[in-house]
Amino acid sequence: MKWHDALNDYQLYLKIERGLSENSIANYAFDIKKLIKFLEKNELVISPINIDHGVLQQFIYEISKSLNARSQARIISGLRSFFDYLVFEDYITINPLDHIESPKLAQKLPDTLSIDEINDLIAAIDLTKEYNGLRIGERDRTILETLYSCGLRVSELTNLKISDLFFDEGFIKVTGKGDKQRFVPLSKSTQKYITIYKNEVRTKINIKKEYKDTLFLNHQGKQLTRAMIFTIIKKLAKKIELNKVISPHTFRHSFASHLLQNGADLRAIQLMLGHESITTTEIYMHVDRSHLRDVLQKFHPRK
Repeated sequence: MKWHDALNDYQLYLKIERGLSENSIANYAFDIKKLIKFLEKNELVISPINIDHGVLQQFIYEISKSLNARSQARIISGLRSFFDYLVFEDYITINPLDHIESPKLAQKLPDTLSIDEINDLIAAIDLTKEYNGLRIGERDRTILETLYSCGLRVSELTNLKISDLFFDEGFIKVTGKGDKQRFVPLSKSTQKYITIYKNEVRTKINIKKEYKDTLFLNHQGKQLTRAMIFTIIKKLAKKIELNKVISPHTFRHSFASHLLQNGADLRAIQLMLGHESITTTEIYMHVDRSHLRDVLQKFHPRK
């Protein structure tokens, strides 16, 4: 079995059997390609089904020279998944990474913004800004309001369709990881901003045929890229001199943290975020421990 063939089969498995997104599949493939380059560089002619524990340890030692513990752990996890697939398909009987431990990682808590910081970012948007007929300021305000109000991933935002808007019911339909769909409630204020953008801003640009149903567009009438959302947010952070490294995902973290701080049920937050496991959602319990103190003071019989 050649590495190229094994990688192609694995990517097909990730897409069809596990239903992963193109971005997730590309990340998994990247880990395998790193190993292939290492083998080629060291002139090691070993097939995927014959590679052993020792060679993999050499590879991990090599990447440890240039990558931090978190990046190492991610690559090891990706490789372990690949060899689990080979075991599943009966190409090999034992995963050669079974006895290789990932670096121990401290739990990384998500960065969040305060309500005032979110308000300052949105207030910093120049609503008079236009480009090629597109009122960029109005669009960008709607983007930030939607990110924060609905706790969306950046890919979920850029892929949001007009046909996904169910304003009468107060929900939007979101397509998340692995093409899994969920309904997220929408506040009246965010619904208002989306309506203004959709009816008064979006209609003024020449929309490409394939993007007629895509909600957020650039001045060329095409779907916005993930990178463009990052750029919008970073420029606003610089404008208000925000001393934090933020991204679109920061709004998602802030959405969850603020809901929890205000007494929302963890299970409800899990459903809105689209987490498969509530363990993933539980990380927000550690963001603001004052919430736990307040719960104790409110509900414990011996206050």
